[in-house]
Amino acid sequence: MSRMLGDAENAHSSSVESCPSLRDVHSINPTQLVARIEPYEGREKKGISDVRRTFCLFVTFDLLFITLLWIIELNVKGGIETTLEKEVLQYDYSSSYFDIFLLAVFRFKVLILAYAMCRLRHWWAIAFTTAVTSAFLLAKVIISQLFSQGAFGYVLPIISFILAWIETWFLDFKVLPQEAEEENRFLIAQDASERAALLHSGVLSDGQFYSPPESVAG
Repeated sequence: MSRMLGDAENAHSSSVESCPSLRDVHSINPTQLVARIEPYEGREKKGISDVRRTFCLFVTFDLLFITLLWIIELNVKGGIETTLEKEVLQYDYSSSYFDIFLLAVFRFKVLILAYAMCRLRHWWAIAFTTAVTSAFLLAKVIISQLFSQGAFGYVLPIISFILAWIETWFLDFKVLPQEAEEENRFLIAQDASERAALLHSGVLSDGQFYSPPESVAG
């Protein structure tokens, strides 16, 4: 009888001692997972990811660089005022660079509206701007007389074409995949944190561990 009582007391003490260890395990996991989730939540609060912001900066660079080249071209041809009046007010498709500048403005407006303001997560907007840019530049190079006007007849169409395709590559291979991967990681970490919180709330307290009542021998 005394041996049975001793075994029961040992079992009770071992169960009580094991309870804090269970609580420790379940209390660590949610904290670690919450620490992993916090960077993602901070990124969501910012509203735009770092890689998307870099893409928007590159789109802005596209517009400013084409504008700079166009202004240089105006100066080379004999003064900004005279050449500006000739290329804008007396616009000629075969000899003017004003439409290439407008093409850069078109790309800037569409891409900033789609990927910065509306935060679009699809490639259709960049595909549309790149298709319009490529078709227009190819037609202008074939039909117009830009190649007879010196170096800028080569530089502006080529630079505009290259920048449009770099934007397409950067969005399709960097921005969208990286944002999708970060979102998947956030969902996985959040789901694991919720499960750990449920397990933590279900841990039994010390008062819930008890020994069975003694049975009367014989």
